[in-house]
Amino acid sequence: MSPTPFIHDDFLLDSDSARSLFHIGAADLPIIDFHTHLSPEHIVNDHRFGSMTEIWLEGDHYKTRAMRASGLDERLCTGDASDWEKFEAWAATVPRLLRNPLHHWAHLELARFFGITDRLLGPDTARAIWDECNAKLATPELSCRTILKCMRVELVCTTDDPIDTLEHHRAIAADTSFEVRVLPTWRPDRAMAVEDAGAFNAYLDQLSSAADIDIRDFASFLEALRRRHAHFHAAGCRLSDHGLTVVPAEKFTAGELEGGFAQIRCGKPLSPKQILQFQSAMLWEFGVMNFEAGWTQQFHIGAVRSPRTRMLESLGPDTGFDTMGDVEVVRPLALFLDRLDRAEKLAPTILYNHNPKDTPTFITLAGSFNEGPQPGKMQVGPPWWFLDQRDGIERSLEQLSQLSLLSRFVGMVTDSRSFLSATRHEYFRRVLCNVLGRDLDRGLIPDDTEALKALVTDICHDNAARCFDFGLDPIQR
Repeated sequence: MSPTPFIHDDFLLDSDSARSLFHIGAADLPIIDFHTHLSPEHIVNDHRFGSMTEIWLEGDHYKTRAMRASGLDERLCTGDASDWEKFEAWAATVPRLLRNPLHHWAHLELARFFGITDRLLGPDTARAIWDECNAKLATPELSCRTILKCMRVELVCTTDDPIDTLEHHRAIAADTSFEVRVLPTWRPDRAMAVEDAGAFNAYLDQLSSAADIDIRDFASFLEALRRRHAHFHAAGCRLSDHGLTVVPAEKFTAGELEGGFAQIRCGKPLSPKQILQFQSAMLWEFGVMNFEAGWTQQFHIGAVRSPRTRMLESLGPDTGFDTMGDVEVVRPLALFLDRLDRAEKLAPTILYNHNPKDTPTFITLAGSFNEGPQPGKMQVGPPWWFLDQRDGIERSLEQLSQLSLLSRFVGMVTDSRSFLSATRHEYFRRVLCNVLGRDLDRGLIPDDTEALKALVTDICHDNAARCFDFGLDPIQR
């Protein structure tokens, strides 16, 4: 009898109950991936990847971070090494990843997209896997569009700046031959980035051109953003997103904002207090725009970006050097949400915390602002970044179950730039079903197959279909 492959039908499923829930209730559900960093240009052009390094390693800071920890030179991570050299270096790293989620993810992706289940990736198998996978990438079977379709992706939301033209989104929407919906997400962080006066003014010039308005003062700046917000809405956008270390909640007056804007428009730097005032005001304005447009707003909170100056200067941001933050996040977030709530302008909101210690406080804070008629109007999103592995998912599910309603959870996202990462939805579903199966076997939840199947369907698909104004139909009526 041949040994069971590492990635097999019952991977991560520890009991008959878990296996039944997954295979009957979760495995074949379509995917709504409402937060990604995928390239809409790649989708509209149905991009074909030239090698495994391009599709699997480029821009993946999870992998480069692990390769550095294994002692590899930066040349093999992000430098001028050949595609094969980088893949070979990654293959040498993989056997050292036991108990790291990358070991699971890598082999799950090799199984689902390349059919490789008979061996593990390592130095001895690297060349054969490289050749086999590259040969498959050279066929139409693994273009960007076919990858999304083979994973049953129903809808993808990308992450887009207010100055983006959205031309690729319009082209995808006009292509009736492609059934996967691809919608933009409003990410206006650069419109708040007033720490660098020169960079901010250069951005304002781009915004002025995109909105076709002369940005002379704070009022015309807001008008430009409102025009772009409306442009995004017309393109199908129904979500906003912010990446913040902490939510700014400084008090401000109209006069202070006008004065600060005039100051920075003249190229003069703002004081720390003025920066907080401006960012607090902009987050308020964006919150009001989202409410009036009927959008859902997302806040990714708690990451400390680029703490290593030398690598930031040589490689730029988002290259694998960010870290969890350990700062006060809940009090200013509560002040911000309360301000919108007092004005009756609080849009449906999803909060993502980056430090696991903050998960219970985020869940309970969201619960403080919930109200009808929308179920789950305020909630904590799926585990994010350093938390989206098996342990992080299980902890999040446990805390959400104890402190809120798991039944209203909107499910998983990939938060990824990789087209192969849709397998993380399968990974999440397996972990979810294993948690529920364990509770079922211990007698902690009723043995009601239909109710549990409905719960899994809601979490993995239907809650997102109902919560967001995407025009998608839930599977369960």
